[in-house]
Amino acid sequence: QVQLVESGGGLVQPGGSLRLSCAASGFTFSSYAMSWVRQAPDKGLEWVSGIYSGSSDKYYADSVKGRFTISRDNAKNTLYLQMNSLKPEDTALYYCNARRVVDYWGQGTQVTVSS
Repeated sequence: QVQLVESGGGLVQPGGSLRLSCAASGFTFSSYAMSWVRQAPDKGLEWVSGIYSGSSDKYYADSVKGRFTISRDNAKNTLYLQMNSLKPEDTALYYCNARRVVDYWGQGTQVTVSS
């Protein structure tokens, strides 16, 4: 049974930091490209960051470049997103996505940036 379980979201003040985690099971995590995708209230899905299976190629949306860092630990079957210098516009439900031939999605973790 495939599972992606996100955690680490919460309420943080502008300028603060959070680290999201995505624990994967039920598939060969190391063989999949992984991404973080977010959905702000009343908006569509926005791709945030991606990392290939080998961990050396990482990509970021312009809106988060220089502030967010994606990483993965294939030994722990876990994907991470370190988010620094958070802004109110980063408020969203953050999803973990695994892609190879098919897509797998987690249930999301809420990030709220507000003073």
